[in-house]
Amino acid sequence: KKENGGTPDLLGKTELTSPYFFVPPSGDTASRPQSCAAGTLRFNTDAGTLEVYRGDTIGWEFIEKRDNQYLGGGTGSPPSHLSLAGTRAVILGGIGSSSSNLTDRIDFFTLNILGNAQDFGDLTTACYSKGVVCDGTRVVAAGGRTPSFVQDIHFFTISSVGDTVADSGFNLNNTENPNACSDSVRGLFAITSGSAYKNAIDYITIQSIGTAQDFGDLTDIRGYGAALASKTRGCFIGGLDTTQPAPDLDIDVIDFVTIRSTGNAIDFGNLISGISSMGAASNAVRGIVCGGTPDNQTTRINNIQFITIATTGNSVDFGDLLNVSIHGCTVANSTRFVHHRSRTDSGHGSRVNILEFAEIASTGNTQDFGDLVDDQSDRDGTSNGHGGL
Repeated sequence: KKENGGTPDLLGKTELTSPYFFVPPSGDTASRPQSCAAGTLRFNTDAGTLEVYRGDTIGWEFIEKRDNQYLGGGTGSPPSHLSLAGTRAVILGGIGSSSSNLTDRIDFFTLNILGNAQDFGDLTTACYSKGVVCDGTRVVAAGGRTPSFVQDIHFFTISSVGDTVADSGFNLNNTENPNACSDSVRGLFAITSGSAYKNAIDYITIQSIGTAQDFGDLTDIRGYGAALASKTRGCFIGGLDTTQPAPDLDIDVIDFVTIRSTGNAIDFGNLISGISSMGAASNAVRGIVCGGTPDNQTTRINNIQFITIATTGNSVDFGDLLNVSIHGCTVANSTRFVHHRSRTDSGHGSRVNILEFAEIASTGNTQDFGDLVDDQSDRDGTSNGHGGL
């Protein structure tokens, strides 16, 4: 104890021998200190978990148990001792050089390590615009187009590599071609852009695959939106509203549900402006929305915006993608999001394999991450370390 009070200085190795506990500093996400010493520890009251500062490049990271925390693999040429480190992302299906050239490819990469994706295996059928969720070990890919609209549910183990995809024999219930999000138990599928736009939300239990069950309804009918989730909430974002006279109207609505409940969605707030065909992902605190189109696919934007999932309110500007993006795909772990740009120019759009990233806790523009295996669009993906885990 210091003379005249004050906090003692701890020099060298310090052993805590109390059988009880110690209380670290705490505060919400907005009050995080910046550019502090690597290894700084605090309790995040928004997320309800400890977090550690990993340096100015990575920033704050939640301390959470994950069964596959050291899975990773498949990105670039890291040192051998890092080749299995990190969070694995998979991005699957898509459209190749023409609208009739569909792919069954599954790519994978490590979110923690910059570099190019590698081939994971193949879907059972070439398809695009599937809804994809993961509980940390199992990936479920449901719905999509072949180009006919389908409601099939397929699954595979994210730690394996190869053509391990299996048809569960079950189907989505009310949705097809959906956007999807999940926690560690349930997957939700909504904002369908299938044979008819709907407001239905379906859900499954990821480890006990069966035909999807009715969860409830969104606040309105729409398609071509996006979805993201924290450990407790699922958010369904934007899209096209076809209930208005032509042309379809890009809307700015954000809905949310509590994932482990059932019932209708509640209004969360609004995007900066109405958009559709964007990518979205999250950690346990922030949801990130990338790119899209504000005028029924006539133009593309490169804007990134974010929401704080535990609150309600409107989205806030985050920064910009390196280039415009439509029908993109975004995946994340607890600290970083990676966006596949998909298509870049006006009209039907040329397809690209470009990946870019930014740290979720910061704001600013993205940087180059690497490339997917091929130039494709309309892909979907997930990771074993996203916001719901």
